[in-house]
Amino acid sequence: MRLRFAVLASALSAIAAVSAPATANAVPIRVPVLTIHASPQSIVAGNSVLIYGQLRGVRRAHRTVVLYQRVNPSTSYAFVASTTTDPLGYYEFARPVNSVLTNRTWRVRAAGIYSRGVREFVAAAVSLASTATNTTTNHAVVFYGHVDPVGFHTGETVALQVQEGSSGDDWRTIKTGLLDASSNYAITYRFVVPGERDLRVLFRGDEFNVGAPSDTLTVTVQQAENPTFTISSTAPVITAGQSADITGNLYLPAATASPTLVPDPGVTVTLWSHQSGQPFAPVSHTNTASNGSYSFTVAPQSNTVYKVTTTFPPPAIRSTAVLYEGVRDFVTLAPSTSAPTVGQRVTFTGTVTPDRAGHVIYLQLLGTDGDFHLFRIGVINSASAYQFAWTPGSPGTYVFRTVVPGDSSNVTGDSPQVTVTVGLPPVTALPTTPPASTLPTM
Repeated sequence: MRLRFAVLASALSAIAAVSAPATANAVPIRVPVLTIHASPQSIVAGNSVLIYGQLRGVRRAHRTVVLYQRVNPSTSYAFVASTTTDPLGYYEFARPVNSVLTNRTWRVRAAGIYSRGVREFVAAAVSLASTATNTTTNHAVVFYGHVDPVGFHTGETVALQVQEGSSGDDWRTIKTGLLDASSNYAITYRFVVPGERDLRVLFRGDEFNVGAPSDTLTVTVQQAENPTFTISSTAPVITAGQSADITGNLYLPAATASPTLVPDPGVTVTLWSHQSGQPFAPVSHTNTASNGSYSFTVAPQSNTVYKVTTTFPPPAIRSTAVLYEGVRDFVTLAPSTSAPTVGQRVTFTGTVTPDRAGHVIYLQLLGTDGDFHLFRIGVINSASAYQFAWTPGSPGTYVFRTVVPGDSSNVTGDSPQVTVTVGLPPVTALPTTPPASTLPTM
């Protein structure tokens, strides 16, 4: 009897062993033998994406792999491309630039098995320009641009924002506009108070794209000039370490009632300046030339307000309007390598002059639309230096720069551009855990 039971048990075990794969194959979607990674999982509209993984099992070599995508707001998947696995079951799909423009979910199918779905978050690419970057109070300035991709955001709102506060990342909406059928917008605004303005346009996002801001734009707003005592700058915005000339003309007071202004030569005039929170103080003196002109060279390290007055009476001290001189931070940038491969960490480092410890700094990426877009947000350390880490998720050429948003002390300053060319290693060397989603959330 014992022998019979032993034979029966052995036979049942053999049957179970043969039946097990068939049972497993009956529900292939639950069998974790087909992996998928989307790298990176968050991009700016138009950037490339690498999708890869492995078919694990005995018959894994040279099998057909089909890539599908579900694009919002669709509820079904559509065919994208197909490839075959290598001898170890690995596969990859490189989605080129300008092919991934909206949010979507990826999955693949091979050997009758579907992978899990992987979500791809795609930030809109927002541009900004203006009809003037140096204007006077109460004059209309038109801010215009577009939101890529085109055709998905008609009638949606974008917000024109101005930077406020001391951290560099505090933005207040001053006016809104609507996107037309071509995803273009135009917002007209009049500044009633003179000064330096750092502005951006924000798209808040929808089912098609993650929200994103435009690059920053600096506008200098001057007071209306005194026609008998003018003042201007050869460069309304300079970089720390550079200089500008403050120039103008002095005319006889009686000339205000005359159709022709009469120069007032040989008059001693004084240049005055003040910075945030400080009173005006004299800087330098000179005499007007035969045509009533004067000139002063200045090299401030932070935003400065200037005016020129006659130094002595009689009959009274005369003064120009105030003039705003903006100063950008001087920013450096260097990558740890300019030729990494997918999955290899790249470190961006640099310094900011003058000292900006504790201030926000942006790492920006040049988009396929030709504009820079926000990529990372960091903080400048106590040595007025900074560092960003980036692990590239797909091959290609990437152009970066860093930007220090403005505040009351300085206007927005940016570094020189750096180019990083990312190579594609063998699929077996790709990271098993792709870089995390790291685009800032608006």
